[in-house]
Amino acid sequence: MKLIALILGLALEHVATRRLKLRELRFFDPLFDFALARARPLPPNAAALVLAVFLALATLPVILISRALEQTFVPWDLPYLAFAVLIVFMCVGPRDLDSEVEDYCAALDRGDYDAASRVMTELSESRHASPRDVDAVEEAIFVQATNRIFGVAFWFVVLGPVGAWLFRVSDLLRRRAAFESARDYSVAKAALPAAETLHGLLAWIPARLAALGYALAGSYDDALNRWRNFAPAPGRPFYVRTDRLAAVVGKAAMTGFLERPANSSAAARNALRLVMRTLFIWVTVIALMTIFGWAV
Repeated sequence: MKLIALILGLALEHVATRRLKLRELRFFDPLFDFALARARPLPPNAAALVLAVFLALATLPVILISRALEQTFVPWDLPYLAFAVLIVFMCVGPRDLDSEVEDYCAALDRGDYDAASRVMTELSESRHASPRDVDAVEEAIFVQATNRIFGVAFWFVVLGPVGAWLFRVSDLLRRRAAFESARDYSVAKAALPAAETLHGLLAWIPARLAALGYALAGSYDDALNRWRNFAPAPGRPFYVRTDRLAAVVGKAAMTGFLERPANSSAAARNALRLVMRTLFIWVTVIALMTIFGWAV
């Protein structure tokens, strides 16, 4: 039944209104701001503990609703299935990756570099000198695929609606901490690394499974060789290395499988195509796990 809920949630997300603000879950911002204020003066480990408590608080309503539905109805009865579909729909995002990439490509194709730069900044969560940076576009799409799709799908299969919600909330907290750190340097010293660490722990496995999916969906030999030879910069946090791994393996998987694009518009579409093929592989594997009783 997790397979049904996941497919329905992804389908609903794909056809729903592109600008549905509710999916951005901005109502968590006051809670996150309060949490970051408590974590700001603390050392990194203590800050991570404080933020973990607030993540648990943000996840508590979903835990309680899940428990209530499980006790009231037969597991995975219609009310629970509807709740699970709603959670998947709310958690995939906070923006639709397909629509955002298409917005970027359309802006670039018509020569609107200001609009393309704005979308690229959102995708990569950083500013770039040129909106036509092919490597940066590809890397951003593969990293965001973990944050917006594969992490949600993985934790939904493992822990159900609670897992999907926990992953999404951790990503929203990370994004909020990054936003606040740009305005307040004290947030960047302990609170931001703590938020990124918590999210990085949850993203570690999904990112590597996504990288494996890129290899299976694209040029397997090139992707596997790049993975074997992956040497992250020493001293970088593990969550940065995780993002880099997903990005470089995804880019390598495009070698030979898709003609190397001469511009970032084609690069973005090709990278997104590889992500969608990988998602199809994931759904197929989950379906097989369901058939053999490994996922319920």
